[in-house]
Amino acid sequence: MARQFGRILETGEAGDVTFEAHRHLLAARSPVFMAQLFGPMMENDAKSIQIDDMEAKVFKMMLHFIYTDTLPNIDEGEIVEMAQHLFVAADRYNLERLKLICANMLCNYMDVSTVATTLALAEQHDRDRLKEVCYRFLASFQNLKAVTLTDGFKHLKIIRPNILEELLGR
Repeated sequence: MARQFGRILETGEAGDVTFEAHRHLLAARSPVFMAQLFGPMMENDAKSIQIDDMEAKVFKMMLHFIYTDTLPNIDEGEIVEMAQHLFVAADRYNLERLKLICANMLCNYMDVSTVATTLALAEQHDRDRLKEVCYRFLASFQNLKAVTLTDGFKHLKIIRPNILEELLGR
């Protein structure tokens, strides 16, 4: 069945909303889509929903997951970035399984260049397990020293000004 739904998504057969998806399937998988398409958030006739704050590639991957309960193949060099973007999308549309899959991907691909951004996402989206993996990675002084030089750490300090003191106090 997942392959059949995936084929429907790819071909656009009988899509009934602007981004070529099936409103009942979207609503069945996401409480947010349910509210947008059929509930109190429904605008006018809700035949289309405009998504402005998500890249088309990320949205298409999210739709693939909604239809098939799997992620499409992701190029090796894009795994962390896609997992980060999909994590945010999964949180926005209350897709807990996708959020968990993305968190696991982020845990498996953690390194000096990604840990600060991953920790910021974990903080913003309340993922304790992901935070703990980040903290374990940062427990190494060498890792912590290297991470403090990244742009991701600068962003993390904006949302968590005392993060360095907290990390050193662990």
